[in-house]
Amino acid sequence: MHEPERTASTSARRGDAGSAIRPIRIPVTGHYRSRVRTVLRQLWHLPAPDDARPATRWDVAAVAVIAVLAVLEAAVWQPDLAWRWLSLGAFLVWLPTLLVRRTRPLLMAGVFAVAATASSAVGWVDGTPPEDLGTAVVGLLIPYSLTRWAGGRDLVVGLGLFLLVAVTSLVTQPLAPADRIGGSAVVVAAMATGVAVRARSLLRGRQLEDVRRDERERLARDLHDTVAHHLTAIAISAQAGLAVADSQPDATKEALRRIDAEATRTLAETRRVVRMLRTAVDAPDGPLDDMAGLAAGAGPGPVVEVSLDDRLDLSPTVAAALHRIAQEAVANARRHAAEATEVRVEVTARGDDLELTVTDDGAPVARRASGFGILGMTERAALLGGTLEAGPAEPRGWRVRAVLPRKDVG
Repeated sequence: MHEPERTASTSARRGDAGSAIRPIRIPVTGHYRSRVRTVLRQLWHLPAPDDARPATRWDVAAVAVIAVLAVLEAAVWQPDLAWRWLSLGAFLVWLPTLLVRRTRPLLMAGVFAVAATASSAVGWVDGTPPEDLGTAVVGLLIPYSLTRWAGGRDLVVGLGLFLLVAVTSLVTQPLAPADRIGGSAVVVAAMATGVAVRARSLLRGRQLEDVRRDERERLARDLHDTVAHHLTAIAISAQAGLAVADSQPDATKEALRRIDAEATRTLAETRRVVRMLRTAVDAPDGPLDDMAGLAAGAGPGPVVEVSLDDRLDLSPTVAAALHRIAQEAVANARRHAAEATEVRVEVTARGDDLELTVTDDGAPVARRASGFGILGMTERAALLGGTLEAGPAEPRGWRVRAVLPRKDVG
């Protein structure tokens, strides 16, 4: 009884064809069923777009004109249409719901389904199905509106009601096969158009949100790199003035003068940021002059020395980024470098790139290489296709090194 089993086992050990290398087929029906359920669940919970607007006077005028045309069609243009007055009545019942096709598309589909079903039931009593008015072609707005503005649940229910009525009409009416195929294609085209317009609207909304986020990040960087820099100098000057207020009145007056000067610079920088935001200009008037001014406006704390390469020929955007990164690096050194006596700023041209190095001789204590300052400098360098590194220097202190292209990459 067990001989075949031993033979199969021996064949498998020997690697015979048809046994050891026979592919194993794993049923995937459950996997596909699970994916279908996931897609249907996502469709059911699909949120409605937020760009739906109520009906306008033009919508009301359009509905009124369509109603007049339907009456003329039933009374004058199509006098031989089967059950023309019944079809006209059902059409005029659901036609006003086109006014809420954006805000309540399911209501429109529901009223349409009820009116169409009722007229069909009455017509079948006589054995002759009612024929649709030509004006009823505006009913294609129903599948379009559902796929364009409805939420997931309303979309599924509304399309189910509409397709039930449409398929029943195409099957029961005396139409040629080509007309049935053409009618089905038109309905599918209406739904596809709604899906396409909806997707385009969502994409545009996401693009606008990306633009808003980029503007917020840009504003945050500019405020942090300008206003925060001068506020740091004001705070340091105030602390120095308080420390010597009782013993050195002249030093206190000097601290107050520095505070006044830094406050004036802060106001000027704030106005410059506002002007850049209003005019979409991202470059200061004289960025290289501002670089040299980092040493002049140092105030209390470590001495700031600035060394600029004479061969610099920068675009305004690169010059502005260079100034902002150097300004923030100097502010960080003055704020966090314990026992620092000197901060060196060096800008050197290296081929098609330029290298900015800001170093201090502070105590070798742990400093965070994170925060909004490092993040803002890194983002500015990355936007221009450059790089930025920040970390401990040898033998002591901290170093910020940025490599930027001398010209705009775009």
